[in-house]
Amino acid sequence: MNPVSSKPVSAKVLDAAIAWQLSMDCANPVEREEFAKWHAANEEHARAWRQLGMLDQRFSVASGPARTALLQSREGIRRRVRKLGNGMASVVAVIGLALFAGPRYLPIDYWLADQRTAVGEQRTLRLADGTLVSLNTHSALDVRFDEKQRRLVLQEGEILVETGHGDPRPFIVQTREGSMRALGTRFLVKREDEGTRLSVLQSAVAVHPESNPDEQILREGQQVLIRSNGLGPVLAVNLGADAWTRGMLVVDNTRLEDLVHEIGRYRTGYVGVAPEVADLRITGSFPLRDTDLALNALLPTLPVQIEQHTQWWVKVVAKADAKP
Repeated sequence: MNPVSSKPVSAKVLDAAIAWQLSMDCANPVEREEFAKWHAANEEHARAWRQLGMLDQRFSVASGPARTALLQSREGIRRRVRKLGNGMASVVAVIGLALFAGPRYLPIDYWLADQRTAVGEQRTLRLADGTLVSLNTHSALDVRFDEKQRRLVLQEGEILVETGHGDPRPFIVQTREGSMRALGTRFLVKREDEGTRLSVLQSAVAVHPESNPDEQILREGQQVLIRSNGLGPVLAVNLGADAWTRGMLVVDNTRLEDLVHEIGRYRTGYVGVAPEVADLRITGSFPLRDTDLALNALLPTLPVQIEQHTQWWVKVVAKADAKP
């Protein structure tokens, strides 16, 4: 395989490429022109498109009407991945996905999880012990309860946990970087590029990094980034850290690039920021159920404008009359 083709792509770009693939069979000339612009806008877009083509070749996806029917919805992709999970095909699938996705994005963990939310979707579950778990956008969770413990495995995304009472079994949330043992509490767990972020909203949580024997207790109002070999500095919980459960994003003196990246988690496709405005600072509240409205809310406050090419490609750039 070409080294450039096998280089990992981000989850956001891969999602956009999948969305384009699902729509191209019945695309009109205008949509095909918009796809060409998206494809040419960034080398990573072209790489993701090539990798999707290689995946189709590995899995021998049918051509013609059968392929069109399969690609009519994301549910078709779910069925394909689950079907490939049987017998020797599961080995082929895991190897094939890992080759093109790399450590930044492994779709099989998401698609095969017990509970999932799509991009922009949020959902609350009540578990058998009375615990409430809210899943944020594009999150994946496995529930592993047995007679000895209550364990959740967060594969992707973010959850808010409100533990049930009266059950003597330890309650543990597990990620690749470590485990978190609830001490009668309410807390957030979020998978990030650098590790797992734990934010304690009530009571306390005992944290145990994967490859570190030490355990540390985090108290109410504290957050920490968990890496497999240790913990980052303990900081105060961000203002409005759980506001997403009420459909809002709250930021305080945040870089514009960081804000737009967060908004981008709630919509499919590319959402970017021009370098010349990336470091602008902003404070405010933004609606997550209407990301177009959230992005347009930047305009009265900052010297920026929204550049958009179809619903799949949006970029925040410097306002025309503000450019040097």
